[in-house]
Amino acid sequence: MIANAKKIRKPDQALVAQPILLLAPYRVSLEYRAIAGTAAVHEKEAEIFYVIDGAGTLTTGGTMQGTAIAGGTAQAVAKGDFFIVPENTPHAFTDVKSPLVLMSLHIPRTAEK
Repeated sequence: MIANAKKIRKPDQALVAQPILLLAPYRVSLEYRAIAGTAAVHEKEAEIFYVIDGAGTLTTGGTMQGTAIAGGTAQAVAKGDFFIVPENTPHAFTDVKSPLVLMSLHIPRTAEK
């Protein structure tokens, strides 16, 4: 999957995502990130990441300003790191030192009682 992501990635493309497992309501993907990308926020799901390879900076928190984050906290991430981005939290890989290869798992919020 990693070799395929490298092959199909366009030079200015920040993210190539490929599904590993789709078992509703869960999604597990391989993410290949060679350059910094735009910010995202998932209002109703947390996201768990495992860094398979590479290094970079993850910025979380702050406020969304278009496709970027204003404020927020930057944290270096590298091979072997595991982290959770809570639901409704802006996040972006703001610097990529070497291509980041990640496994991501989206965890939807359970129905409230």
